[in-house]
Amino acid sequence: MSSLSSFKNQAAYHLLSYGTLLGSTLFQSFIGGIIAFRVLPRPQFSTLQKSTFPPYFILQSVSSLILFLTYPSPTGFRALLPNQHAQSSSDRLAFTLITTMLVTGVVNYVYVGPQTTEVMRLRKHQETRDGKKSYDQGPHSEEMQKLNRQFGILHGVSSLVNLVGFLGMIWYGVLLAEGLKL
Repeated sequence: MSSLSSFKNQAAYHLLSYGTLLGSTLFQSFIGGIIAFRVLPRPQFSTLQKSTFPPYFILQSVSSLILFLTYPSPTGFRALLPNQHAQSSSDRLAFTLITTMLVTGVVNYVYVGPQTTEVMRLRKHQETRDGKKSYDQGPHSEEMQKLNRQFGILHGVSSLVNLVGFLGMIWYGVLLAEGLKL
């Protein structure tokens, strides 16, 4: 098969989508985000994350959807659909993992991310009322304590959802590798 004809092969798009998904998640979660937190002042870090996360979650969701639609099987993504009599255990696992990746991206994009941004906005207003940053040493007003707790919970949920998606990506990579012939 010539290299140009590979562009007609849906498996190529499947692999490129998987690589994009895994690489962007690995970078954002374990490299870029951590470095930005360490080197940027808190307000700039917050602005960066607030601007970066929506496109990042969209990328996760769209890449996962492309994985589903380009599933490398003779029957394509139909092999992933539940209740298929001929569905193999590998196809069932792939369906579960790809669905997990898709759901985690969508949940962070549609619910957790916007909720976190809203709490950040409310904290900013409370900082103005209190005359003190949310991350300054305490004591804090009752309202700020409540907002900080909400932010911590949402941040933790987002991180956990992202980690579940990332573990699904790793597991799916192992599943893909089983199909490689070396």
